[in-house]
Amino acid sequence: MPANWRRWRLFIDSIPVLSIAVLIVVAASARAEGPAAPTAAPAKAADAAKENTFIRVTHDAKDQPVALETAIVHYVAKDGSDLTVDLIGAVHVADKGYYEKLNKQFEKYDAMLYELVADKGARPQPGEKGHSAISSIQIAMKNILELDFQLDDIDYTKKNFVHADMSPEEFAKSMAAKGESIWTIMFKMMAAGMAQQAGRDDLSDFDLITALFDKNRAVQLKRFMAVQMEDMEGVMAGFEGPAGSTLITERNKAALKVLDVQIKSGKKKLAIFYGAGHLGDMEKRLADDFGLKRADEQWLEAWNLRLPAEAAKPAAPANVTPAKTGK
Repeated sequence: MPANWRRWRLFIDSIPVLSIAVLIVVAASARAEGPAAPTAAPAKAADAAKENTFIRVTHDAKDQPVALETAIVHYVAKDGSDLTVDLIGAVHVADKGYYEKLNKQFEKYDAMLYELVADKGARPQPGEKGHSAISSIQIAMKNILELDFQLDDIDYTKKNFVHADMSPEEFAKSMAAKGESIWTIMFKMMAAGMAQQAGRDDLSDFDLITALFDKNRAVQLKRFMAVQMEDMEGVMAGFEGPAGSTLITERNKAALKVLDVQIKSGKKKLAIFYGAGHLGDMEKRLADDFGLKRADEQWLEAWNLRLPAEAAKPAAPANVTPAKTGK
């Protein structure tokens, strides 16, 4: 693998973490030019959840954040065949228990497709760490938020796991063809984040400062960041633009090519485990190219956002929400 590709690989693997950091900076800087907007009480997830979303923040009866959750969305064939595909949203830095639940979930599928820009068939190795500035950011985020890394906790050695992503060479070629670079990605991400934040009035720079100095810093920072994460799908959509991008569009195409191969090989129960920001586009492609429709969804808690006293209370079970008719 070329030496310069290693830097790209670290950057790609760090996009979810860097996205959070970018959104935090945007959230604070967007209000630096004037007085902070009045803080509004966040709406409950049941009332504010966007249709077909893959990541959300849930709240209790007092509108206090309880958890950041990701979806497992189940798709069935419109023609009534027994083919099913689940889209499983990934948060790349999360509670250890979240990854333990996912490992059990993954055992249910004939083929479990996963993302990783690497040579065909590559499997992540637990404990593999880089030594770059980006790796340092990852470690700092993990430690500050008291969370785990996906690559440390997900067992990619299972026989049903199937690599479903671009190779380094494919990724580099696509980037060159689109005139993309690390800097264009970062600038687009910042611009999309600023556009998304312009419509929010429930966070202020003071909230971030308060979280940093709170005695429950890890929880308060996660609460602040979770709201940003809830906006991630909109940010990624804005980041994509009409021509799409290598980071999302082209990698999604590569993943669904692998899905097609697996289906043609006779697999009937499949799943795709990708970052939640990828899944809105994937859903459209499942409908258009594979004749699938959303049937139901299950939500898993990725980040526990309860304060210590609240965390002692039993967690609510993951819910299954029937899909709306007419899709």
